[in-house]
Amino acid sequence: MTTPIHVVCPSCDAVNRIPENRLQESPQCGKCHSPLMPASPPELHGDRFVKHLNRNDLPVVVDFWAEWCGPCKAMAPEFSRSAGELQSEARLIKLNTEQDAAASARYSIRSIPTMILFLGGKEVARQSGAMRAADITRWVRTNNGPGRGAAA
Repeated sequence: MTTPIHVVCPSCDAVNRIPENRLQESPQCGKCHSPLMPASPPELHGDRFVKHLNRNDLPVVVDFWAEWCGPCKAMAPEFSRSAGELQSEARLIKLNTEQDAAASARYSIRSIPTMILFLGGKEVARQSGAMRAADITRWVRTNNGPGRGAAA
């Protein structure tokens, strides 16, 4: 039996305990019954953003972006593709820097797009500039630490 991990629902923000070996079985939230591992990255702000960073046992990758940013818009479908590929290994989310300037300041976002990978609520890697899906996926798998996402 594997140890359960905490996964925050991207729809209702309930914290769910899921056996790690069942993450690839399309688990649903125990509260709202929405998919816990959606193939597309949710956009989060404020308290919801903080809860996902701090309560997910999965690595959390945040795409800091803005509507006016051309490279951000170009990278958006690539980030979504990576979210689908990594859905049982990491939680990919988006944060609009125009809508959550406090988070942008807290993480010293100087240019966008910038991705930050968090483990246990702490920043472990940062990458600025637009990337292709394969490069995003490789970057996440390389930087997410031992024990998670080792299968490439």
